[in-house]
Amino acid sequence: MVFHTEQAAPVDDSRPELSDLGRYGRMLVRRFVSKARAAEQPSFRGLIAEHLASDPDGLPVVEEHWPAYEHVNVQRAVDAWLAAPGREHRIIGVTDFRHRGPLGLADLLGQSPIEQMHGPRPGNVSRASQPIGPGGETIDCVRAAVFLVEQGEDRLAFLYRGADPESDMRGVSVEVVATRPELAADVTATMRRLALELNVYRGQVVSFGHSMFGERSSLLRFHDRPHLSAEDLILPPDTFADVRRQVVGVARNSERLRAAGQHLKRGLLLYGPPGVGKTHTVRYLVGELVGTTIVELTGETLGAIRDACSIARSLQPSMIVVEDVDLIAQERDHYGGETPLLFTLLNEMDGLAEDADVVFLLTTNRADLLEPALASRPGRVDQAVHIDLPDRDARRRLVELYSGRLEVDLSGLDGILDRTDGVTASFLKELLRRAAVVTADREDTPDAADTLTVTAEDLEVALDDLLDTRNQMTRAVLGFREE
Repeated sequence: MVFHTEQAAPVDDSRPELSDLGRYGRMLVRRFVSKARAAEQPSFRGLIAEHLASDPDGLPVVEEHWPAYEHVNVQRAVDAWLAAPGREHRIIGVTDFRHRGPLGLADLLGQSPIEQMHGPRPGNVSRASQPIGPGGETIDCVRAAVFLVEQGEDRLAFLYRGADPESDMRGVSVEVVATRPELAADVTATMRRLALELNVYRGQVVSFGHSMFGERSSLLRFHDRPHLSAEDLILPPDTFADVRRQVVGVARNSERLRAAGQHLKRGLLLYGPPGVGKTHTVRYLVGELVGTTIVELTGETLGAIRDACSIARSLQPSMIVVEDVDLIAQERDHYGGETPLLFTLLNEMDGLAEDADVVFLLTTNRADLLEPALASRPGRVDQAVHIDLPDRDARRRLVELYSGRLEVDLSGLDGILDRTDGVTASFLKELLRRAAVVTADREDTPDAADTLTVTAEDLEVALDDLLDTRNQMTRAVLGFREE
């Protein structure tokens, strides 16, 4: 049996149908309603023009920009400027501005009616809390808002935007339009000055943070300033004197040295094997320099050298700590090419004025890998200090220091010192910790109030454990030099 199928005739889409008239009519109605409702909604252009009592198209927009980590300082500057006598203001939030690309004051003034409905528009003010110190204190910072300001007979408006990692806004900006163009320039210059004067990072210990995706955060992290006494730093007397004089001595006599025509900018390199106390020495120096701005760079934050130097330059007296500098300052031919971070560091060290009260404090475990140019020119590194393995007297003092709140029987200490020639401070610190664990396990007293009394035998047991062949890797991590 044979079946025959008939093909349907092609549909002519160009032929109008009665239903098309209905669809077209509904489309016109929607457009009409959208435009009508958009005209009724307040717009930034209308609000700003009404406030200025003039057409804003002919007025220039003056801009000022800051890095993302300055958001909290710009907020303090804006608050201080607005609070000055003779000024009144109104704040209007900007909503629906994220994920839409760059947003500037000119964009808000040039919005079409449709853009006013579906783009950024007036709304509630959005804020974000930002820290202003290591104690957990915060202030609320505006994300995006337009400020309408009256100052006597003058009128001005400015768009204030904070950094937004979810959009293209990577920094902080203030864009001003005013009835007098010179007034707009004066406002931005004043806010720049206030942001520096009211800077929350001045005299603090800060470091750059990271997001979960590995990009540097817009915020600097605050840290408590460590407090270490000279007795907590177990170094040979000459080494201790060199380090302290170069950093603390210059800082305390900065005015006299500057008056005598001596340069204040200095570089100090601490080098030596791992675990000998370089980081501990840094902590001591940071604690001594009360009132000095400290910017710490370690590991993956080393890429923030330029920002760190900018902060240090603005907030003198200051110190930039670059730990493990060999990660960025290795020989140029080590990887067969140039290292941009190295040149950034060298340029920043060279670019500071001689009388800048800035210290570059660098540490490394591998001085042999350092780029010779780092130390070959005066003004980059003025002094390199070798921190070596502790001698017998230093090891004795370290054991006493690390005993802390433990009650330790040191009657067998000479035997311990005989067996620990060539160990690091880190090794001795771990020795005391393991001895405390041995004691706690032996006494089996769960009461936390009971004092741990470490016997001479407990120390020997802990040392035997550390020197056992199964702990060879542990010893290497602690910096122990095997024979």
